[in-house]
Amino acid sequence: MLKQANAISEELIEWRRDFHMHPEIGFDVQRTAGIVADELEKMGYRVTRGVGKTGVVAEIGEGGKMVAIRADMDALPLQELNEMDYASKIDGKMHACGHDSHTAMALGAAQLLAKEKLNGRIRFLFQPSEEDADEEGLSGAQRMVQDGVMQGVDYVIAQHVDPRLRVGEIAISAGACSGGVDSWYAEIIGKGGHGAYPHGTIDPFYILSHVIIALNAIVSRRLNPFAPAAVSIGSIHAGFTENVIPQSVKLTGTLRFTETSVQKQIHEEIKRAFEISKTLGGDYKLRFVIGSPPMINEEKVSEMIGVVGRDLLGAENVSNGEKTLGAEDFGSFLDHAPGAMFSLGVQKKGHEDYLLHHPKFDLDERALPIGTAVLVETTLRFLREEKQDG
Repeated sequence: MLKQANAISEELIEWRRDFHMHPEIGFDVQRTAGIVADELEKMGYRVTRGVGKTGVVAEIGEGGKMVAIRADMDALPLQELNEMDYASKIDGKMHACGHDSHTAMALGAAQLLAKEKLNGRIRFLFQPSEEDADEEGLSGAQRMVQDGVMQGVDYVIAQHVDPRLRVGEIAISAGACSGGVDSWYAEIIGKGGHGAYPHGTIDPFYILSHVIIALNAIVSRRLNPFAPAAVSIGSIHAGFTENVIPQSVKLTGTLRFTETSVQKQIHEEIKRAFEISKTLGGDYKLRFVIGSPPMINEEKVSEMIGVVGRDLLGAENVSNGEKTLGAEDFGSFLDHAPGAMFSLGVQKKGHEDYLLHHPKFDLDERALPIGTAVLVETTLRFLREEKQDG
């Protein structure tokens, strides 16, 4: 399979560079989605456009088990600082997280799988807005799930490029591999006044100082130390001049978790922290926006990806994936079927220090056939497993 993937490496590179030069962000991925849908139709897939707002779903095969392959298509609102020929042509937008390659490799996998005699069905999920959410706080994966893309799916797999790994390496682990994420938005309300007469005010900055201490103590003093979690403040806004104590302070933040019980506890502890505002004579407003669930790789699927990796690349090139509280909305698909995401080594010489989301991030394109082959071989083995079971 690796040999077959290497045979289409020029197409993989062409697709990837085209997407890289024309990045689109959020749900605004019409050009990318249009190219993806057109290519899939040429390959003989049954294609549905506009899924999850702007995503693409493609299916091939009849009956039996169904394996889904997910690829995200969106870029980041970031100005690229690379100067290669295929650098972004759109100011303020860049594929700094490798989704251009994810899309290209999924297209390559679709091309190779279309030539196979399948014992079952394959569904490709090309999703928008992995990096962002819409006005209701829902990401592309969540919108696609709402549109029913996981109905009938038995297994779902995906990959993510990792510039810390060398080309020819992959990493995979079972269990919680990335965190669930919610956002919170708060306002501490006091009583404004002249900076020379603080005794006539209820200073929201004074209240804020106590709230910050309470927020920072949630993980270290309120949660089980064996429960991965994070509570962070991302922004604080208040005041407009040096001699006026403002009426209120607005702040925002994020929380991360791997267990829903911990998620619930963090919500309660954040509320408790802001209750200090009332104790000190003020008040507060607080709201949460529920984000993506944690990404929990299923054991059987993770083991299958590991076996495929060892067979294709050698056991020395398959390692355990790093567990992180970074967000990845692939977890929304995993809520509906067993699956797993693996990390693909793409480290490029001269770019070792430019990791994901860096304006000089780039990847070694020799990795593209490798990621393609792992996706294809894993899918085929799950379908062959069904044939053997039958």
